[in-house]
Amino acid sequence: MNATALADLSADDLAALLEEQRAAYAALQARGHKLDLTRGKPSSQQLDLADELLRLPTSTRDSAGVDVRNYGGLAGLRELREMFAELLWVEPDQVVAGGNSSLSMMRDCLVYLMLFGGVDSERPWGREERVRFICPVPGYDRHFTLLESLGVEMVTVAMHDDGPDADAVAALVADDPSIKGMWVVPTYANPTGAVVSQEVAARLAAMPTAAPDFKIFWDNAYALHHLTEDEAKSADILTLASAADHPHRPIMFASTSKITFAGAGVAFLAASTANVEWYLGHLGNGSIGPDKVNHLRHVEFFGSAQGVREHMVKHREIIAPKFAEVDRVLSERLGGRGVATWNTPAGGYFVNLDVVPGTASRVVALAREAGIALTPAGSSFPYKQDPRDTNIRLAPTMPPLAEVTEAMEAVATCVLLAALEQAVGANA
Repeated sequence: MNATALADLSADDLAALLEEQRAAYAALQARGHKLDLTRGKPSSQQLDLADELLRLPTSTRDSAGVDVRNYGGLAGLRELREMFAELLWVEPDQVVAGGNSSLSMMRDCLVYLMLFGGVDSERPWGREERVRFICPVPGYDRHFTLLESLGVEMVTVAMHDDGPDADAVAALVADDPSIKGMWVVPTYANPTGAVVSQEVAARLAAMPTAAPDFKIFWDNAYALHHLTEDEAKSADILTLASAADHPHRPIMFASTSKITFAGAGVAFLAASTANVEWYLGHLGNGSIGPDKVNHLRHVEFFGSAQGVREHMVKHREIIAPKFAEVDRVLSERLGGRGVATWNTPAGGYFVNLDVVPGTASRVVALAREAGIALTPAGSSFPYKQDPRDTNIRLAPTMPPLAEVTEAMEAVATCVLLAALEQAVGANA
C-alpha cells in the first residue's frame, strides 16, 4: 500500500519519521552486510549455463577444413559470423568476430579514427582542433571513460524511452563539424532500459551532419537479453543508414559476454563492408587473428542462431525474478512517498533509480556505510558529474535472490533517510 508523500506531512510528522528511519538505519548498520549492486555481472548460476564450453570444441577444424589452432582468419570464424549476423540483422560479410571484449573493439575504432581517420574522413580526427561526442544520459560509464582517456569532449542529450532526444541531436550535429559521433545503446539501454524506436533510429541515420565522417557507435550489448516473453527487436541501423546514403555512419558492437562466459566470450563488430575492411586493415598491423578455437567452441555450443535464443531464455528464468524483486521492494517501501522513481525494464542488466535531487551521493554514502556497495552517484554521466545529483544505477543480476532482497531493503531505507534529512533540513 502506498504511503503518504513527504510533501504532505507536517513538520512534526517529518521529524518523527526521520527519527524512525534513523533507528532503522542504525539497525541496518548493525547487521554487518557485505552486499554488492555495483556492476552488471552475470551470476555464477548464469555462468554455469555455459560450462559445456569447457569440454569443447570436439574438432580442430572449421567447416572449410581449416585448422583453427593456427594463425589467420582475421575476421573470425565464418560459421560464427553467420550465426550472429542472423541475430544482429546484418550480412555475414559485415561482421567481424574478435576476442572477448567489445569495449576493446570500440577503443580500437576510436584510436584508428584519431590516428588515421575513417573511410569518409578528410583527415585523422587527431588533427582536428576539437573532437566532440554526443552522449545520451543517463548512459554507460565505460563509454564516457573511454572518450575522456582520448581527450574527446562530451556533450549530453537526454535519453528518452524511445532513444536519444533526436531533436537535440539533430540540432547539435547540423552546424558543428567538431561533433564527430555519438554513443547509442539501442536495446535495453544501460541504465534506463530504453529501446530505440525505428523512427528515432531512422532519424539518426538520415540527419544532416556538419562532420562528413560522423559516426554512430551502436553498442548493442543487450540485444538478446530479454526479461519478458515480449522480446524487443533492435532497429536495423545499418540498413537505415545505407538507405539514407550514409552507409559508413554506424558501427555496431555486440558480444557474448553476458551470454556465455563474461571473461571468455566473443565480441563482434558489424558495419558497412568498407568499414569492415578499414577496421581489419588497421587491426592486421597488430594481430594475426583472433582465438578461433574459442570461436569454434561457441559454434558447437550454440549450434545455430536459434540455439542462442533458447540459451537466453535460461538466463531470463534466472534473472527476471531478481528484477521483479527490486520493483517489489521499491514499490512497497517507497511507493507514494514522492522520494524516488525507477524503471521496470523489459530487458538488459540494470534498474535506473532517480532519487530526490541533491541526495544521490548521500544515498550511496549511507549505503556504503551500511555495507551495501552501489555504483557511485554520477557514474551514468560524463566526467561522473550528475548535475542534479539524482541518478543511481542498480545492478541486481549477480547476487542471489535473497541478497537482492536484503540489498534493496537497505537501499530503500537509505533513500528515505536521505530524503527526510533534506526535507527536515529545509523546514528547519
